[in-house]
Amino acid sequence: QVQLVESGGGLVQAGGSLRLSCEASETILGIIETAWHRQVPGKERESVASLVSGRTADYADSVKGRFIISRDNDKTTVYLQMNNLRPEDTGVYYCNIIAFRAVGLNRDYWGRGTQVTVSS
Repeated sequence: QVQLVESGGGLVQAGGSLRLSCEASETILGIIETAWHRQVPGKERESVASLVSGRTADYADSVKGRFIISRDNDKTTVYLQMNNLRPEDTGVYYCNIIAFRAVGLNRDYWGRGTQVTVSS
């Protein structure tokens, strides 16, 4: 069973930076999309950044120009560089990897999340 483990979260002051990492316990073949999602208590989980193979990254409007998603193909590691953080960026950040398995069948992997808290 492949596991995703996020790291890099923590407490930071507004204007600061954090770099989140998501490492898979083993190589995942056939990756078609990697993404980071954020969840705040009382709200639904939302996508903040996604990277589809062969396409440019896509970002939520609230993080455009501040967050950068990237991927290390050799290590099946996904990163989220977060700059100029704001208190509203506070939440639990989840890594998500989608891999192709067969026509009409994709495998969805999720990490357990890492807490990011931005103080004002």
